[in-house]
Amino acid sequence: MAQPYLDQLRSIVDSVDLNLRSKDLQCKHFFSGAALYLEGRICASLTPKGLGLKLSPTRREELLADGTAKVLRYFEKAPVKKEYVLFARYETLGESEVAGYLNEALAFVKHGCSD
Repeated sequence: MAQPYLDQLRSIVDSVDLNLRSKDLQCKHFFSGAALYLEGRICASLTPKGLGLKLSPTRREELLADGTAKVLRYFEKAPVKKEYVLFARYETLGESEVAGYLNEALAFVKHGCSD
């Protein structure tokens, strides 16, 4: 079940203009989906729930407040993943929006996950 998400995440990463070299990035299976790792640290996931991105606290608050994103919870009774936001309908985002959000996540993870 996870393979289509892995293929789709790889396609997303390949199709957007990222600020990092591809050798620093790796897509792997992740539960029932896929995850994007930067130098071994997870920064994004694509699952049946949608596209989850690890972003700074300030950015998460902005996206949640304006309704652009939701909190991320991988399973119904699982805890909220506090460092992430979820784009449940990520397919409706434009390529430049996806690239922007991914680059924000990559920068946040690369620079120590501090706001």
